[in-house]
Amino acid sequence: MTLPISMAQKRRNALFALFFLPGIGIASWVTRTPDVRDAVGASTAQMGLILFGLSAGSMAGILLSGPAVARVGTRKVVLAGSLFVTLGVLMIGLGAAAHCGPLVALGLAFFGFGMGSGEVALNVEGGDVEQILQRSVMPLMHGFFSLGTLIGALLGMLFTAIEFPVAAHLGLVAGVTVLILVSSIRSISADTGRRSIGGSQETRVASAPVWKDLRLLLIGGIILALAMAEGTANDWLPLVMVDGHGFDATFGSAAYAIFAASMVIGRFCGGWFVDRIGRAAVLGGSAALGAIGIAIVIYADHHVVVIAALVLWGIGASLGFPVALSAAADSGPNSAARISFAATLGYIAFLVGPPVLGFVGEDVGLRSALNIVMVLVVVSIFISPAARTRTGLMR
Repeated sequence: MTLPISMAQKRRNALFALFFLPGIGIASWVTRTPDVRDAVGASTAQMGLILFGLSAGSMAGILLSGPAVARVGTRKVVLAGSLFVTLGVLMIGLGAAAHCGPLVALGLAFFGFGMGSGEVALNVEGGDVEQILQRSVMPLMHGFFSLGTLIGALLGMLFTAIEFPVAAHLGLVAGVTVLILVSSIRSISADTGRRSIGGSQETRVASAPVWKDLRLLLIGGIILALAMAEGTANDWLPLVMVDGHGFDATFGSAAYAIFAASMVIGRFCGGWFVDRIGRAAVLGGSAALGAIGIAIVIYADHHVVVIAALVLWGIGASLGFPVALSAAADSGPNSAARISFAATLGYIAFLVGPPVLGFVGEDVGLRSALNIVMVLVVVSIFISPAARTRTGLMR
């Protein structure tokens, strides 16, 4: 028993590093969105269209990832996804340097495809590790994603303040991504998630359509709402701070860094709470915190109060994806398909959210457009009991 646990711990540590990569990549992009917006001369609505590249790429990646994991296993999908993330980061930087909005959108599509496809594979791998270790580690894995966003946000704030070129900044991030990927990828299982082709009754049961499971649909709804809360901050928070609250670009990046730090705290501490009070209670409580934080950002005008609200927003959004995906993984047979399906519902938020908020924000302002997100998060409070499990240590 010691050997499987030791191997699982090695896989867990590699997952920490691999979750870190898209985090530093997305934060590096987000903190430079005002600079990129100015470089390509885009309006709020046009930025929504550019961000659609990220959403569309993410959806394509998430849709293809489940079947890909079933066919070739998690390692190859994680590797391919990480390479797409690296290429996307480079293309975004080149698009900004060339003052070319379509190239930025294409880079975001590559980044989103890599992040979306890698997300499912990483979570399938993480779910398997979690079952071997018999304790909640998925929030901690996602915590390293948030740690990446925090470090990326701090670097982005620094580079914004000194007016460091966007292309050079993102080029450095791409280089770091490659180094970490090379050192970590071999520790990922080559076979996790792979399904052999066969006609046994067990295989046929595992292959039953997961979308018929009402409980899984509700878990997907929780992911959709809290992914919308997280994704909205990733896509729009610096611009909400700059255009909606009058912060300058540097303080807009600093506000995002505060949000990212709050996500790190929530995810690094969340596993302890999940193991003791259960997934449903944690998801309901965190959604309530997130809704309060978003409401304050919308309706308060005092800068200090708004910054404090970002802490609530970040902690509230932090556990939605990891805890609900963990619930989806052990809600029935074929965890890879269940994670893929639930994550797809969540990525609808990333697909629909940016352009909708952009177009609505063009008419009513970005702050008022956040009401859409707040309502979704409030609804998720009432469906959080679906995340309860009938068996296992995480109720």
